[in-house]
Amino acid sequence: MPVSVLESALFKDMFGTAAMRAVFDDAATVRRYVETEVALARVQGRLGIIPPQAASAIEARADAAAIDMDELRVETEIVGYPILPLVHQLSRMCGAEGEYLHWGATTQDIMDTATVLQVRDALAIIDDDLAALDGILDALALRYRDTPMAGRTHLQHALPITFGYKAAVWLLMVRRHRERLAQLRPRVLIGQFGGAAGTLASLGDEGLAVHAALMQELGLGATPVTWHVARDGLAETVQFLALVAGSLGKIAVDIMLMMTNELGEAFEPFVKGRGASSTMPQKRNPISCELMWSASKTVRQHAGLALDAMLQDFERATGPWHVEWTAVPEAFVLTAGALHQARFMLGGLEVDTARMASNLDLSGGLIVAEAVMMGLAPHIGRQTAHDVVYDACRIAATSRRRLADVLNEDARVVDRLDSEAIERLCAPANYLGAAPDMVDRMRARPYPGLA
Repeated sequence: MPVSVLESALFKDMFGTAAMRAVFDDAATVRRYVETEVALARVQGRLGIIPPQAASAIEARADAAAIDMDELRVETEIVGYPILPLVHQLSRMCGAEGEYLHWGATTQDIMDTATVLQVRDALAIIDDDLAALDGILDALALRYRDTPMAGRTHLQHALPITFGYKAAVWLLMVRRHRERLAQLRPRVLIGQFGGAAGTLASLGDEGLAVHAALMQELGLGATPVTWHVARDGLAETVQFLALVAGSLGKIAVDIMLMMTNELGEAFEPFVKGRGASSTMPQKRNPISCELMWSASKTVRQHAGLALDAMLQDFERATGPWHVEWTAVPEAFVLTAGALHQARFMLGGLEVDTARMASNLDLSGGLIVAEAVMMGLAPHIGRQTAHDVVYDACRIAATSRRRLADVLNEDARVVDRLDSEAIERLCAPANYLGAAPDMVDRMRARPYPGLA
C-alpha cells in the first residue's frame, strides 16, 4: 500500500500530474546524475585535466538506462547516498577509462546539480501552467467585465462588484507569480561543484576553470563560492510554490462558496459522476476546488520544511539536506496538480449571471446603502447622511422592505432627493465604481519579464 497520495495508483493523478512526476522519478533522477558526471568528464577532458580519450569513452559508454536499479538501491541504503554506488556501476561500464569518473567531485556536487536540472525542468512546467491560467483568467475577466454581483466582506454583502473584477483579482496573483518565476530563475538555476569541503582543493589551480566550464556545459549559472550549505535558492523555490498554491487555494475557496446552494453563482464544469455522493444523488461537490485547497495546505508545510533545511552546520550538514529530498519534489508535484485542477475548473467554469443578479437584490437595496449616503451627503453632510441611511437600513432590514421605499418615506431624504434619484442610487448596477476600468487596467498590464 502506498504511503503517499503522490504514489497511489488511485490518487496520484488527482494530486499531481504525470509530467511533473516524470521530472522527479527515480529514472529521471539517475539520468540527471549520469548527465552531470558525463558533463564533468567532458569538460575535464577538454581542459586536459583527464585524458581526452577517457572523457570520450565515458561519454560513449555511461548509460543511465543500463544502471541496475536494484543494486543501486541496496548499495544506497548501505552508503546513505546514491552517488558512490552509481559511480561504481558507471566505472564498470566505462572500463579502464572509468577510473577518471567523478574527478575532483563530491557526492553533493552531483546530487545538487542534478536537483537543479530537475528544478529547471519543473519550473518550465509550472511556467506553462501559469501562462495557460493567465489566459483563462484574462478571458473570464473580459467576458464578465460588466457583470454585476455582490461583493462580500466578512461573508456578508458589502458593495456591488463585477465578476470580471473578481477574475481580475485572481489574474493579478497569477501575473505576479509569473513575474516571481522569471526573477527567481537566475538565483535558483545555479549548479554545484566544490569538491569535498567546497574549496576544489583536489583540482589545484584548475578548480575554478572546471567549475565555470561545467556550468556552461549544463546551461546553469555559477556562484563565486560553493553553496553546499547555502540553501536559500532551493528554499526560495519552495516558498514560490507555496505562494502559487496559496493563491490557487484562495480561488478554490471563492468558487466553493459560490457553488453552495445558498449562493449558486458559479460551478465547476459538469462531468457526469464528478463530485457525486454515494448516498445523495443530488450532490455536485467541488472536487477540483477541494484538491486545490488541499494542495495549498500541504505545500505550505513543505515551505516550512525547506526553511528548516537552511539551518546547516559548518561546511557540510549532518541531516538537513535530506529534508529537501522530500520537500522539493513533493511541493512541485502538488503545485502542478493544483494548477492542473485550476486549469480544468476555471477553463470550464459555469457562471450563473441570473443568480448573481438575484443575490445582488437579495437585501432589497441595502448593499448600496453607501451610494445613498454619498448621494445625500452633499445636501446634509456626510455624518448626518450616514445616520439617516443607517436608520433607514435598520427599518428596511427588520420590516423586509426595499430600502428605496423606506427612504421615500423619510422627509430628511425626500426633501433633498426625488424618487427617481433615490431609485437610481439604490440600483446596484449603478454603483460599480472603477471595477470595470480595473479589469481593463489589469488586462493591459503584463508584468516585467512576461512575453
